[in-house]
Amino acid sequence: MARVRYIVDDVASVTEFFVSNFGFEVRMTAAPAINILGSGDLTLLVSGPRASASQPMLDGTVPSPGGGWNRIVLDFDDLESVVEKLKANGVKFRNDILDGVGGKQVICEDPSGNVIELTQPSQ
Repeated sequence: MARVRYIVDDVASVTEFFVSNFGFEVRMTAAPAINILGSGDLTLLVSGPRASASQPMLDGTVPSPGGGWNRIVLDFDDLESVVEKLKANGVKFRNDILDGVGGKQVICEDPSGNVIELTQPSQ
């Protein structure tokens, strides 16, 4: 099992984003601090400003969402149709679909600007 924590601005909007666009289920809610979502073996901890993981570090740095390049990777059988649906839902993309040696990939963002890589692995 893999667990990933995303620091977000708004737990509710990011939860809705993953549930409606990628079929994640809400496994536990303590909103507005945190929601724990799941999809198969992946557990996603959606942590807002009130979550313990969002508290200042010893040097005063406050964890914040968005803009980074670390990301979860979600695989799909038909990436083009997924991207078309997401664009219709207003999801922001950082690039167009790339076709490389490992398959196709594209990068989108959740409502807090966190990066999600969508792929269609080569067969």
